[in-house]
Amino acid sequence: MGDAQLEAPARSPAAPRMQGQVCLVTGGGTGIGRAAALKLAAAGAEAIVVAGRREAELADTVAACRSLGVEAQAVQTDVTREQDVTRLVQAVLERYGRLDAAFNNAGFQERRAPIEQQGDSVYAEVFDTNVRSVFLCLRAQLPVMYACGRGRIVVNASVSGMRNPNAGLALYSASKAAVISLTRSAAMEAAPRGVRINAVAPGRVVTDMMLRAGVGDIATVAAGLPLRRMGQPDDIAEAVLWLLSDASAYVVGHVLAADGGFLAS
Repeated sequence: MGDAQLEAPARSPAAPRMQGQVCLVTGGGTGIGRAAALKLAAAGAEAIVVAGRREAELADTVAACRSLGVEAQAVQTDVTREQDVTRLVQAVLERYGRLDAAFNNAGFQERRAPIEQQGDSVYAEVFDTNVRSVFLCLRAQLPVMYACGRGRIVVNASVSGMRNPNAGLALYSASKAAVISLTRSAAMEAAPRGVRINAVAPGRVVTDMMLRAGVGDIATVAAGLPLRRMGQPDDIAEAVLWLLSDASAYVVGHVLAADGGFLAS
């Protein structure tokens, strides 16, 4: 087995760091969102609410969370639409009376192509899904958390918003740079009111979105990383769990790169 085929090390079960917490995960039907929902459930959350566009995928995540003994529900949501986001947060409030933790994870990556070949509709989809959705979610979530005097939010950014050596993904990279700036600004506003906001920046993680964008040869990409392997959704979910838990109680406005050493190399 070559170095590029090394697999993630086995992990011990997560400690119950989210005991009694009501958690919301957008983009929760697949990939990193699904992995985060399951990680939060395994960590003792009181309830998990997953949101996204595809009902069948959300239902599968809900079933998996419930199999861990955690209450879970799905709310079909297009997070680029203000009315959908408002309805989502209201549904959480009506059922649980509060929102303790949120992972704003929904994202979209364009097919790899030069800038001159990217159309207006692609630009709109990238920035609406990656930036507008974060703005809408923060705007709806923060007043709820302020009313409780506490809360934790993690936004899914990307190392591509910090350093992007890959041609053909200019829109995705620019949108994630905007997400990082938005997250840091929001964190400075929210911290004095008891709400911690941070971002996680995944590196090369094997997800359906990455594969659709055209990553090339996975073994070659993995061999170029210090860890000699691609990331898995569970790797990012571990970072999200830490940022949403009280274990990171003094961390505010931080962008945690879970990237296998990509930025350091």
